[in-house]
Amino acid sequence: MDPKAFIQTMIALASASLGLVAALAWNEAIKATLKLLNLSDSLAGLYTYAILATVLAIVVLAILGKISEKIGGQAAFEREAEG
Repeated sequence: MDPKAFIQTMIALASASLGLVAALAWNEAIKATLKLLNLSDSLAGLYTYAILATVLAIVVLAILGKISEKIGGQAAFEREAEG
């Protein structure tokens, strides 16, 4: 077993797990906000939630992409076709 591959895999799994926890926390926060605005049970509320979640995901991914460019990041894994 390659130790470098093992560590990269563990980092990827931990990142995905923590990302899921953060997403669930944001899910609850947005739902609570919509409930306070009396939009939680309406179709408008569901669309508002979907749009907010999408915009948040785009912003976070754009920021992470810029950070990756600045530090010269590389993917931890490469597909065989790219290698």
